[in-house]
Amino acid sequence: MNTFDRVDVRVEQDYVGQVQIPLAKLYGVNSVRGFDNLTVSPLSVAHYPAFRDAFAQCKWAAALANLDCGVIPSAQAQAIVQACRSVIAGECDESLIVDLLEGSGGTSTNMNFNEVIANRAQQLLGHQAGSYEVMHPNDHVNISQSTNDVYPAALKIGTHSMLAGLIEQVRLLADVFEAKSEQFADVLHLGRTCLQDAQPMRLGQLFSGYASLTRRLAEELVAVRDKLRTLPLGGTAIGTGFGAPAGYRAAVYEHLGRITDVHYLAPANPFDAMQNMDVFARVSGELRTCSASLAKIASDLIKLSSGPVGGVGEVKLPEAQAGSSIMPGKINPVLPMAMIQLSFAVIGNDVAVAQAVQYGELEINHFEPVVASRVFDSITLLTQGIQRFREKCVAGIQADEARNLAHLKDSMAVATALVPSLGYAKVSKLARQSVEQQRSLLAIMADLGVMTEAQAMAAIDEASYPVFEER
Repeated sequence: MNTFDRVDVRVEQDYVGQVQIPLAKLYGVNSVRGFDNLTVSPLSVAHYPAFRDAFAQCKWAAALANLDCGVIPSAQAQAIVQACRSVIAGECDESLIVDLLEGSGGTSTNMNFNEVIANRAQQLLGHQAGSYEVMHPNDHVNISQSTNDVYPAALKIGTHSMLAGLIEQVRLLADVFEAKSEQFADVLHLGRTCLQDAQPMRLGQLFSGYASLTRRLAEELVAVRDKLRTLPLGGTAIGTGFGAPAGYRAAVYEHLGRITDVHYLAPANPFDAMQNMDVFARVSGELRTCSASLAKIASDLIKLSSGPVGGVGEVKLPEAQAGSSIMPGKINPVLPMAMIQLSFAVIGNDVAVAQAVQYGELEINHFEPVVASRVFDSITLLTQGIQRFREKCVAGIQADEARNLAHLKDSMAVATALVPSLGYAKVSKLARQSVEQQRSLLAIMADLGVMTEAQAMAAIDEASYPVFEER
């Protein structure tokens, strides 16, 4: 028996030849070509639900807009809508087989969705998948559209959706840092510059800086997320809108807004919207800034918690897991280390996005799949990494108040606090004497009758408050 006569498969034809497709699958010949030729990564276009849903939402809105414009009848439009609902529900994931990183400029991805939605709609209308008797991937699902306007629109919608979760995690982290700043408000701490003893401060002030930074990171992500609301839908292939009927563009945005509950906008210049992806350079840049900034905080926590005997040891991180396979009892700062490692990956992703944005050509940018892959990866890494960092590390940080105070009292940082009372020259002489005798400055001043320890500590306490802070 000829292999094409098997009853458990259907056969589809393109100009390259025939392909066999399992009857249970909803993809078609274009999806198979994309899968066979362009699978290079382990992730399909269904891997990130927000991206999958965004594509289906674009097709859903297009079907309703085409119905409004009299391009397709109600039965076909409603079948497409129901098929899109099936996609969003995750019922078609096994048929969304094209690689997220496919190199066809998005065409294979768009056709994978067109074929799956068409075949699901065929089933809903009582016809066999693959026959395309009443629902064709190009003539009905893709009508009034092009890969060139749908793919970047879905990319923006998916990114907009995913950023909501990241922003929430960054804000929650800021809340925890704020709580720690209040918890440690009265802990005297040795401030350092260039990793050298500098001035007295409060440990809570250090954490208030972390809170302020983290809250600012969240607000910058909010601002750049808003820039994703301008879409190229309606531009079709190159921005002219050729192939879409009059009224389609206004209708598709109206329906998309209802479907997504987000007010998406048509571009002021459709050619700009098709040609340029600079908004993703900005999005990726904010992701890079977020990861690098939090990696700096993570690095601080590693230094401050180092020890427990031979390091700084001024803060205690929660003990998450054993730190060595050979050294018993060793505990490593694995959560801060993970945040730093995560930042390396996000920064690398940003380089890839910058290259992709730069190398768009003429009327379109056909490197959108690598932007999707890298931006989604960065958002996922940050969202999951920040949540674990907050829950398993930052929330449980404790201060070693005695060690903080001992380091401050034994340091040259106290000299700075005493200058207003004793003058620079006198304190400098006492400080040199402290170094030569390897004794604390406070002990030397007490022995010489210059200042009691209680008086010195009062001066240190005073110096630990900002001059502009009311207390």
